[in-house]
Parts: sequence; structure tokens; C-alpha cells
Amino acid sequence: MNRRTVLVVSWAWVGLPFAYGVYELVQKVSLLFTG
Repeated sequence: MNRRTVLVVSWAWVGLPFAYGVYELVQKVSLLFTG
């Protein structure tokens, strides 16, 4: 693997769970406000 591949994989490794957490948070907050 070259350096760019490692960079992309490491960003995906961190970014995908983070994005999923943000998505879940937005859903919970919207549920809280809409009731």
C-alpha cells in the first residue's frame, strides 16, 4: 500500500463511525424537538 491508500483508509476508519454517530445524534435531536 502506498501512502495515499493508507491515508484514505485511516480517514475512512475514523470518519465513517463519526459520521454514523452524527447521523444518530441528528435523528435523536429531531425526535426530541418534534415529539
